Amino acid sequence: MPKALDDWFIREILVHEAPLMHYLLRSAPRREEASDLRQEVYARVYEAAGKALPQQPKAFLFATARHLLADRARRAKVVSIEPVGDFEPLHVLVDDVSPERWCGGRQVLMRLADAFDRLPDRCREVVWLRRVEHLSQREVAQRLGISEKTVEKHIAKGMRLIAGSFYGGDDVPRPAARGRPPVDADGQQQAD
Repeated sequence: MPKALDDWFIREILVHEAPLMHYLLRSAPRREEASDLRQEVYARVYEAAGKALPQQPKAFLFATARHLLADRARRAKVVSIEPVGDFEPLHVLVDDVSPERWCGGRQVLMRLADAFDRLPDRCREVVWLRRVEHLSQREVAQRLGISEKTVEKHIAKGMRLIAGSFYGGDDVPRPAARGRPPVDADGQQQAD
């Protein structure tokens, strides 16, 4: 059976190597992992085909690639919890943070989170992907299906609104809820 399985694999799976690599380069978190991912996809497909040949080899190949990427993403979210005995090597200044500084930092963080929450939905999504998840402008554009210029405009608008809300006080308008005009900090409706 290995010879027949090898022939099937070459005939039905390896012919899709270019589209598979294109998919992996586009979808993998790091482009340099694409070749390793391809090999792992091939190993999974070969192993599964050894048990039973799939009816639609190309669809099975790409479904396997999707599942592998999803598995990797899930594993990346797992946080390793390791006990730390000594904070000294970590350069963490535990004793130097006064209660006032701690509270002030939390207040600043809350103000920043509030300013971020006030952004329009699409603008907030772009700012999050670009500034928090550190995706490139091109990756954000591809993920959201918009142009890079639009990403640039959303980033500029988001940063301007956050800075205005954060440093300019509460007079920065809150975004309109769906179907309602924007309101100011006092909840009063703003004129267009």
